[in-house]
Amino acid sequence: MNVPALIQAQSLIMAGDIAGAEFALANLAETEGDKALVAALDQFPAKDLLAIIREYDASKESLVNLLVTPEQFAQAVVLEKRYGDLTHEQLRGMINSVIFREGADPAEFLYEIAEVEGGYDALVDYLLDRTQMVEHFYRYATFDLYEYGDESKTQAIDDDLLNLTRETESRASDMDMANVVDHDWMEVTYLLRYELPEIFREVLMKLRSRYRAYQASLAQEELDELVGVAEPMPKNTDDGKDDDEESAL
Repeated sequence: MNVPALIQAQSLIMAGDIAGAEFALANLAETEGDKALVAALDQFPAKDLLAIIREYDASKESLVNLLVTPEQFAQAVVLEKRYGDLTHEQLRGMINSVIFREGADPAEFLYEIAEVEGGYDALVDYLLDRTQMVEHFYRYATFDLYEYGDESKTQAIDDDLLNLTRETESRASDMDMANVVDHDWMEVTYLLRYELPEIFREVLMKLRSRYRAYQASLAQEELDELVGVAEPMPKNTDDGKDDDEESAL
């Protein structure tokens, strides 16, 4: 890495000054152009790029978020799990801020994420809290758990998922698309389902596995709780003597 701005940015990240690091990279783009920054980011460590991207602020635009390529972003986003954020809120916000930026192709970003080792797990983490609605959308083309969609649409069964390919899936209508454009998990699910069905298949299978493990964990916790609060058996104090005999003594 021989670009001064990158060296400075990396030093600032090590010092905990993320805002300063982002400013150093933005300054490179201002002095040498956007293409210079994009090219320089190829030399920037993915973990350091992630440190900057995950500090997104919805109230202001980030030049790095606006210029990072799908390949660069994918290499960084799969490292998010290192932060141990069990809610995955930072992951969702970070992905949304980048893939839905103006002029971007969200499907291209999702494809590149899936291509990187650990990418499927990152997409699963992104959708994990919405597992039941993702499953329902797969089966009935609606996110409303109380609706079963248009009967003319495929009401998928488990075996159909194994055969899910782009060739067998037709894109939903523009009207349907308008109902899911939220620049968030619904739109991501829609894009995976209809534009990247092979990736959607793997993601949904992993979601199902995680959900089963979650349910098993809850069942075990309930069992442990029941065992823990169960009343102990009364202590046997019978010494074999007859009550009348003992009272007589």
